[in-house]
Amino acid sequence: MKCGFVVFNDLTALDFIGVYDPVTRLKTMGFIPDLSWDVCARENRILDSSGLSFEANMVGKSLSSYDLVIVPGGFGTRSLVNDKGFIDWLKTAASCPLKASVCTGSLLWGACGFLAGKQATTHPSAYEDLAKYCETVKHERIVDEGNIITARGVTAGIDLGLYLCGKIAGETAREKIARQMDYSK
Repeated sequence: MKCGFVVFNDLTALDFIGVYDPVTRLKTMGFIPDLSWDVCARENRILDSSGLSFEANMVGKSLSSYDLVIVPGGFGTRSLVNDKGFIDWLKTAASCPLKASVCTGSLLWGACGFLAGKQATTHPSAYEDLAKYCETVKHERIVDEGNIITARGVTAGIDLGLYLCGKIAGETAREKIARQMDYSK
């Protein structure tokens, strides 16, 4: 299984790390030994909204080869929804079997057209922004529409990561990873 974590300038670091940590434990804890992942971006170095630096190891290449693509949120999403180059790049994930987002990352999936006719969620401050991209905005932590899963605000990234662990590797894997992370939900 191959996972792509999308990053961009002005992302919220916890949106990325909150889901990254549990999902990558699928490999490090032996549940999916062949799991691989890339940090994907359109440029090498990315800065979050407070200046924390991330380095992408996959830059500008198509996202079509991934089984799972995860998009975080952050203030950068507000301008990226109108960035044709970024949205066209993100649309290369169209054939990926599973797409997920944390917080306002759902706005980016929406701008790609992937939320049309679906239910989705995002940070409560962006419900109105999300409404133009999906059929129904749900006020829930996680909304699973089969091939696309959206998670609410920043701390929902951990919830999403554990949810994905359960969806991909089963409930026992999710429970063991949550216990290892000392997460009580």
